[in-house]
Amino acid sequence: MATKKRSNFSAGSNSSRSYGSSLVPWLGLAAIVILLDQVSKITITKLFAYAESMSVTSFFNLVLVYNKGAAFSFLAAESGWQRYVFTALGLIAAAYITYLLSRHSSQKLFCWALSLIMGGALGNVIDRLMYGHVVDFLDFHYQDIYHFPAFNLADSAICLGAALFILDELRRVKK
Repeated sequence: MATKKRSNFSAGSNSSRSYGSSLVPWLGLAAIVILLDQVSKITITKLFAYAESMSVTSFFNLVLVYNKGAAFSFLAAESGWQRYVFTALGLIAAAYITYLLSRHSSQKLFCWALSLIMGGALGNVIDRLMYGHVVDFLDFHYQDIYHFPAFNLADSAICLGAALFILDELRRVKK
C-alpha cells in the first residue's frame, strides 16, 4: 500500500513536471519570434531614416514607417488611446494563449499557430511600450500602382499563425 501511495505521488510530480516542460518549447518558439522581430526592427531603425525606402526587387522595398494603430494602420489617426488598448489586448491575448498552450501542448499544429501569434503580438506590444508605435518596414507593391500596407516580422508571424490555426481547424473538422 505504501508503494502505491509513493507511486501516485511520483506520478503526480511527474505530471506537474511534464505540464511545465510541455509548455517550454512553445514559449521558446514565441521567444524566437520576438527576438527575430526585435532584431529586425532595431536593424532597420539604425540603417534607415523615417520614410526612407530602398528597392530590393521590382515588387518589394524596405522602408521605415511607424504605425500607431492596428493592422493596416487601423485607428492610427486617433488621439493615442489606441496605444494602451492594443497593448492591453496583446498582453491579455498572450496570457490566454499561454493557458491554451498549457492545456493543449500535445496538439502540434495548434500550438505552432498559437506560439507564432503570441510571439508576433508580444513583438508589437514591445514596440508600443518602448516607442509608442509599431515599427514596420516590409513594403510589397505592384509597380507604383498599389502598395500593400507596410508590415514587420511580428505581423508576418501573426498571419502565418492565423493560417496554421485555420488549417488545424479544417483538419479537425474533417475527422
